[in-house]
Amino acid sequence: MVTAAFRCGTVALIGRPNVGKSTLQNALLGQKLSITSRKPQTTRSSLRGVLTTATAQFILVDTPGFQTRHRGALNRAMNRSVRSEVDAVDVVALVIEAGRFGAEDRAVLKLAPSAAALFLVVNKIDAVESARLPAFLQKVAGEAEFDEIVPVSARRRKRLDELLRTLERYLPEQPAVYSADEITDRNERYLAAEFLREKLFRHLGEELPYSAHVEIEKFEEERGMRRIHAAIIVEKEGHKAIVIGAGGAKLKEIATAARLDMEKLFGGKVYLETWVRVRGGWTDDEAAVKRMGYG
Repeated sequence: MVTAAFRCGTVALIGRPNVGKSTLQNALLGQKLSITSRKPQTTRSSLRGVLTTATAQFILVDTPGFQTRHRGALNRAMNRSVRSEVDAVDVVALVIEAGRFGAEDRAVLKLAPSAAALFLVVNKIDAVESARLPAFLQKVAGEAEFDEIVPVSARRRKRLDELLRTLERYLPEQPAVYSADEITDRNERYLAAEFLREKLFRHLGEELPYSAHVEIEKFEEERGMRRIHAAIIVEKEGHKAIVIGAGGAKLKEIATAARLDMEKLFGGKVYLETWVRVRGGWTDDEAAVKRMGYG
C-alpha cells in the first residue's frame, strides 16, 4: 500500500473588509486566534495560523481587509501588508460574501499573483436563500479563472472539511514547516494586544472610532502566571472618557473580557492591568504608524 506524501503550504485569505476572513481562519483552526468584530478593518496585521493534520500542514494567513475607500497612513500600511503576503503563497483564497460581488471584490482579485492557485471561497452561505446560491455561483465563476470555487459558512462551520480537502490538493509535497503543536508564528505578547483591542470594538461598538490601538508595555511570566501591562491608545480626550466609562466601569468590563480570552488561549492565569493614553493623529502619521508596528 502506497502512503500519500505529506503536504505543506501557505494559503492567503484575502478580501474586502467584513467578509469573514478572521472568522474563517478561526473556524478552520478549531480555536480562536484572529480577533473578530462587526467593525470593518478589525484585522490590521497579517496573522499566520497553523493547522496540522495527519497528511498536511496548512499555514493560513489572515490578512487585513483590502481598503479601496480610505487612504490614511494606517490603511495604506494595511494594504501594503496584503500585497506583501500574496507574493509568496501557494494558494490565494479570495473570500467573498454569498450574494454579493462588486467593485471592491474585483479590486482585491487583481492582487492575486498568477503563480499561485486561485480559490474563490464564498462565505456566509447561511445568510442567503439556498435557491439563489447556484445562480450566484455561476455568475461569479465568470469573474476569473478560479481553480476552485467552494461555498462555506464559517460561522456555522458548514463545508469546512470540503474546503480543507480541496486546499490540500494544491499544497506542495514537502515536510511540515512548524511543529505539530504550534498554532501561530506570533508570540503571546502580540496576541494579548489583539485580544484587548477586540474587546474595545465589541464592547464599545460605534462609540469608539476605528483608531484605537493597544501597546503591551510589560509582559512577564512566572510559575504559569502572566502579568501584562497594556496601554490603550486613542486619538482624543473624548475617546479616553468613552473607554474608561463612569467610575472606570467600562474599562474594567473590557479588561475582564480580554483577560478571560487570554487565559483560555494561554492555558494559565493572567493578571492584566490597563490604562488609556491619548496620541493625537497617529493613524495619518506614517512614522507613528510604523513605530506602532504596522506596515
